[in-house]
Amino acid sequence: MPLPDDRTRARRTKLAAAGLALAGFALTLLIFYPGIMTYDAKFVYEDIAKNALGDWQSPVMTVLWRVIDPVAPGTASMFLLIVSLYWVAFGSLALSLATRASPVSLLLPILALMPPAFFLVGIVWRDVLFSAVWLLAGSLAFAATQRPAPLRRALQTLALALCAFGFLLRPNALIAAPLLSAYVIWPDKFNWKRTAIAFVPSMIAFFVLLQLVYYGALDAKRQHPLQSIMVFDLGGITYFARENQFPVSWTATRLAMLLNDCYKPTEWDIYWTREPCQFVMQKLEKEEGLFGTPAITNAWLHAIARHPVAYLQHRAAFMWNFLAGANLTMWMIDIENPTKAPFADRASFAAVTSIHDVLEPTPLFRSGTWLLACFAVCALAWRQRDTAYGAYAIGVSGSAAVYVLTFFAVGVASDFRYAYWAVLAGLAGSAMIAAGAVRRQPARTAPS
Repeated sequence: MPLPDDRTRARRTKLAAAGLALAGFALTLLIFYPGIMTYDAKFVYEDIAKNALGDWQSPVMTVLWRVIDPVAPGTASMFLLIVSLYWVAFGSLALSLATRASPVSLLLPILALMPPAFFLVGIVWRDVLFSAVWLLAGSLAFAATQRPAPLRRALQTLALALCAFGFLLRPNALIAAPLLSAYVIWPDKFNWKRTAIAFVPSMIAFFVLLQLVYYGALDAKRQHPLQSIMVFDLGGITYFARENQFPVSWTATRLAMLLNDCYKPTEWDIYWTREPCQFVMQKLEKEEGLFGTPAITNAWLHAIARHPVAYLQHRAAFMWNFLAGANLTMWMIDIENPTKAPFADRASFAAVTSIHDVLEPTPLFRSGTWLLACFAVCALAWRQRDTAYGAYAIGVSGSAAVYVLTFFAVGVASDFRYAYWAVLAGLAGSAMIAAGAVRRQPARTAPS
């Protein structure tokens, strides 16, 4: 049995880890409360008042926000939820490690304060909520490995529910979700054969869940978000193939713009809301009524079949910009007063933005850095794959790496926030590798 000194040391470590997590939570409130509203979040919040549910943004987030809004109406309710999930995830992981590798357990709350993880947690974005939910799912699964059977099953059930909920927030996580769910089901060690066998059935189950929840239980309006990808791709193929791929004809002037000026491998908004090329969606949606119809899908399939090289050029250009470009990081606009920055008179927020401005040009705020970090975590954890530490690192960081890679095919914007799950997974996964490397020797036994 463990010596009394060991139990005392573990208890103190747990208290210290919990104290650090609580201090981090309080610091987050001090700097960011009541949270920074973004335009995407505002659209979700406005759907509450309209009693409208659509699938352009996640209808699950709309329903959740409606439920929690009475706690602190407006931005604050969602901000408090995100921040609570974030610190509970890091805190619970730290507590789980306290009896196994106490130095690392104290490191985790400090890692949670690192940019860019901490710098985005106060911004109300669906991607931040999604990442915090999945991080908590992984933390609960790891905690389950130390618990007796009834509590273990309860923690795993909750973790699996969080995994499913995160997917419903971000359906483009369809390929990444099976990796995280496999870890939740088998958190003691990573077995690649077992994971591979479960992958396709799990992906099908998540897809069916999406249909049942979005269009069954919630009766969400179909707003055709997949066709935003197709419009972006049609614009890219048009540019690289030097030939119109849209299912409409253009004037000579507008065709010249599509072939020379409109395309940028950054975001699809250039064809939707940005001058001078918003005429594309104006014609497709309002003049011709084609957006949301099979005409767009058929044109997309035809364009890829005829010009696969142009499609790959477009997608490679987008992915390079997403991974290596200087893209949007923190949200710095007060959407109620766009001429002002949020919390303009708050010294603590000014300090954060000053640090952000210094670090923004560095690899720390490049999505590719965190994709490479997740790859590195998986590679380093491979030797520990038969342990709970290695299983966590591979399951969490592996799902994050796959999630970021899926943007090659489905990405329509390059904001850094889309890689936020990789940031959290990379930090937590690296801590878990360290914990595995310095894990305690078998406990000494007390003298008889």
